Order: sequence, then C-alpha cells, then structure tokens
Amino acid sequence: MSSKEDILKKIKQNQPALMTELPDLNLLSSDNPDVFVTYKTVLKNIGGDPVEVANYDEIIHYIKSNYNLKKRIITTIPELSEIGSLDWTNDDPHSLQDVELNILKAHFGVAENSALWVTDDVLGQRVSPFIAQYLAIIVHKKDIIATMHQAYERIGNQEYGFGTFIAGPSKTADIEQSLVLGAHGARGLIVFLLD
Repeated sequence: MSSKEDILKKIKQNQPALMTELPDLNLLSSDNPDVFVTYKTVLKNIGGDPVEVANYDEIIHYIKSNYNLKKRIITTIPELSEIGSLDWTNDDPHSLQDVELNILKAHFGVAENSALWVTDDVLGQRVSPFIAQYLAIIVHKKDIIATMHQAYERIGNQEYGFGTFIAGPSKTADIEQSLVLGAHGARGLIVFLLD
C-alpha cells in the first residue's frame, strides 16, 4: 500500500458520524415576546424609526404632523388616500423623481435584521421605494417573525414577479468608517407597526 492510500484509509477511518443533528431554529419562534422588541431595537440601530400605531388614522395623523403635505406623497394603500396619491402606479418611473414620501405595506418583517418583505403587488412600481426621499412601510405586529430562515420558509413557494427585503434607510460607509444615511436611496425609513 502506498503512503497516499495509507493516509486516505486513516482519514476514512477517523471521519465524524455522517448524521449530525442540526440545531432547532424554531426555538426562535414568533411566539417569543422578545421578537417584537428585537425588531424595534435592530431597526433603531440601523437608522430606522419604529412607530407603533393602532390604526390608519394614527398613521395619517403622524404623516400630517411630520411631513410637508405640499410635497409629493405616494402610496398604494387606499386607506391613506387622504394624504397620498394613488394614481401614480402606471406613470413612467422617471416621473417619480420628485417623490418626498412613499408609503407601502410589507407582507412581513424579520426581527433579526429588521428587514421587511415587499413584492410588486404592494410596490406599485419596483423603483418606488428606492427613488423616494423618505420611505414609510406598514407591517402588522403579528407579522413580525424571528429569523431569515423563517422568512425564506415563508416565501419559498410563493409566486411573485419581483420581491425584495428592505431594511432601514440606504447607507454607505467610506474607508474611514464614516456612516452616511440616504446616500443612494431613501434618506429615512419609518416602520409603522400596526396592531
């Protein structure tokens, strides 16, 4: 037997067991009360603002109190037509260059990184969350899940033309580690956490 064969034989004899049990990722379930607290903490840490609301009227009041309604506000949510235009979804994407605030609804959020899952059925146009100066996304508190693993299990079999996770305002950092928010996308993100 050659030394090569001898080495391979010893490696084969000393391999670990083939079936190693994987950790149970369901320990981090959405039933855990810390999931919601984790979501808000992570969102704040990446530059977003969580705002808890009971209904759409509270969202309207918040927008009226914190944004200039004379600037262009768009939404795909009929309940918010009082403050945002609904008739923009078929416009040329270039016409969205002057949007101050875009208000969308997410399918769900992920606590571990504060990402929000949106697809083209809630976006109106794919470019809309990336071209607006500010972004507001509504997600139901019950739709906050713990991990990206659970998120991919949820979206794995869905059919959609376009989908993306959005987490916080856009950000970039140079070599000196100077963080700049809103450098190449929304300058701010508010997540309305709806009861």
